[in-house]
Amino acid sequence: MVLTDRPHRDGAGDDHLVVPGIAALADPIRRDLYLYVSAQPAPISRDQAADALGIARHRAKFHLDKLAEEGLLDTDFKRLSQRRGPGAGRPTKLYRRSSRQLSVTLPERRYDVAAQLMASAIDDTSAAGGTVTDAVNTAAAEWGRAVGDQARVEAGHRPSRERLVTCMCDALTEHGYEPRRVGGTIVLCNCPFDALAREHTELVCGMNLAILTAVIERVSKTRLAARLEPAPDRCCVVLDAG
Repeated sequence: MVLTDRPHRDGAGDDHLVVPGIAALADPIRRDLYLYVSAQPAPISRDQAADALGIARHRAKFHLDKLAEEGLLDTDFKRLSQRRGPGAGRPTKLYRRSSRQLSVTLPERRYDVAAQLMASAIDDTSAAGGTVTDAVNTAAAEWGRAVGDQARVEAGHRPSRERLVTCMCDALTEHGYEPRRVGGTIVLCNCPFDALAREHTELVCGMNLAILTAVIERVSKTRLAARLEPAPDRCCVVLDAG
């Protein structure tokens, strides 16, 4: 997550996070709550958030509502019990990451990395010929190997497969991919190059595939493979048992 102040912009349809919203994340508990909610596959309740962070329920509610006021979280109300009619109780307030595209800061974008890879590709193409796409994928794979090396070092001496996968996911999180395990598959809930992918889908999806394939190969022994599986609002690559 990158916290970068942006000037307030008025007008309908504004999709950028304004300064007050960023300031809301300066509080450590509020930031941890935001990250917890963002990582969940479904909306969560105040009680779930409080239990996850080990804080009082009233405190969790206060901070969650502040995040919602700043537009960082969306809320719904849903009856969680199976009971209906009188005595069923009130619907529970649930929180999920805002549906707005906070493209500058949240979720994290890494356009600096994309720019570096593409600049390297242009240099290589100028020097040695070949296509820009091949050069981009070569530069992407080199960067992916560096990310994989980072995960491999973190895993320590003679790590188990589970330890390797965990450290790989930690490294991917650090670089903005937001990995989430769904059964035997790892779904990457964020594309660090989202705006570029919308305009240059084939190039950027190929770059992501090259990065993630190289990460897996470098970490080794995860028994995972990267493959393209495009879907809205996430990275086009998934990792699953090869």
